[in-house]
Amino acid sequence: MDNSQQFPLIAKTMAELEDVLAEELIALGANDIEIGTRMVSFTGDKALMYKANLHCRTALRILKPIHTFKAESADEVYEAVKQVNWEEYMSLDTTFSIDAVVFSHIFHHSKFVAYRVKDAIVDHFMEKYDKRPSVGVTNPDLFFNIHISHNKCTLSLDSSGESLHKRGYRVAQTDAPLSEVLAAGMILKSGWRGESTFIDPMCGSGTLLIEAAMIATGTPPGIHREHFAFEKWADFDEELFSEMYNDDSSSRDFMYRIIGSDISAKSIAIAEKNIKNAGLKKYIDLEVKPFQQYTEAPAESGTLMTNPPYGERLKVEELEELYSMIGERLKHVFAGYNAYILSYRKESFDNIGLKYSKRFFLYNGALECEMREYEIFSGKRNERPREEFSENRKPRNDDRHYERNSKEGYRRSKRNDAETRHAASPNERFFDRDRKPSFDREKKPFDRERKPFEKNDRKPFDRDKKPFDRNSKFSENRDFKKKDFGNRDNRKSDSGKRDGGYGKNFGGKKITRRDD
Repeated sequence: MDNSQQFPLIAKTMAELEDVLAEELIALGANDIEIGTRMVSFTGDKALMYKANLHCRTALRILKPIHTFKAESADEVYEAVKQVNWEEYMSLDTTFSIDAVVFSHIFHHSKFVAYRVKDAIVDHFMEKYDKRPSVGVTNPDLFFNIHISHNKCTLSLDSSGESLHKRGYRVAQTDAPLSEVLAAGMILKSGWRGESTFIDPMCGSGTLLIEAAMIATGTPPGIHREHFAFEKWADFDEELFSEMYNDDSSSRDFMYRIIGSDISAKSIAIAEKNIKNAGLKKYIDLEVKPFQQYTEAPAESGTLMTNPPYGERLKVEELEELYSMIGERLKHVFAGYNAYILSYRKESFDNIGLKYSKRFFLYNGALECEMREYEIFSGKRNERPREEFSENRKPRNDDRHYERNSKEGYRRSKRNDAETRHAASPNERFFDRDRKPSFDREKKPFDRERKPFEKNDRKPFDRDKKPFDRNSKFSENRDFKKKDFGNRDNRKSDSGKRDGGYGKNFGGKKITRRDD
């Protein structure tokens, strides 16, 4: 196949990181960007596929679709897969594995779908050669992915193999390490690219520190991986991949420091091993130090980002004290910083006691989390000059980011409001728009101080009083003027659509969003 030939590709990612991944792909030269749910589709050549695996920080895997079809049953999936010209991709000696992802009311078991796809591939070879290829349990030659959305099926070759969040630098980890893809997504969403000091005062195994150093220096995230799945493909171009791998045009100098600390000496030892294995030791400073012992910021300004404990191993009282301490240290020590805190408990953010400037809705595994940005400054918020506030804010140019986060935020806020109403005290009155009043047969109309009727309270009847007359003096003195609205046909209409259609335009490349 010609290396310059364009073909469709799909980059899988975590929920709420699709916008960041789209920006990464555009920077690499991808075309026809289309954002979906936990994925971004695009077109590119073989070099771009190699480059996406090496350079995309927020991608989990890069897929190459080879067959799309519709199916209403597992038998139809079997027949469609069996008709593929499998000799183009594999031989009898090739080992393979199937990964199935199903979102459908027709198909309920992803493992059964994977089983039927495996049967189709095996039977294709059995009918032709009376022999069959083997399924590889560990380290197969080919990875296939079958994705079903309702009745739409996409069969793809997985060019990554192991998930791309496995960078290859992690040699040890703490109890609850942050995903490398999520850590990179948090940093990229904050807008930090290495233009200031970066600090994580609760660094754990050092994931945020390493990802920050790789972003600041332009180090490809896949540079430490032992292999990619496409290296075993029949059309693998070793010379082209070697060129992509050794290209250091994205590297840049980093003039600041990345600082990490933790209360646990064990965590710092683990972080030190991972940082050394990533080859980034000269950019990162580590120290065993509790957050509450910070009395002075390491620089006048910078970015602070951390992932505090969520409370699974802490008591409620300890968790409240922890987040209260974080807010107090931010306010009194880190003036001039932009701070980013990741958590999933609203009560924890409330205990910080500071007003956030932005909210980023993310997922840490199955947990619905938020990363909140706090612009830390001296004094009270209302005493801060408006000019200083507007100058220090770093606006994102990505309108889609706000749209995605506002939709997710609206969904979560509605659910949180409902939970708050249910948890409210029975004696506390609150307004519920959706609650219908119950009918009480014994309940009488409310009368604050009803007085008994007395005969003398009756007003005398005026026999000369006439009913209201529209032609009375009152109405004659009123002057009503008809408003002239002009010719409405000459008005310019506004369709409400932005120039360039839906989505943001990046350097002439338009991003669209698919609904399925």
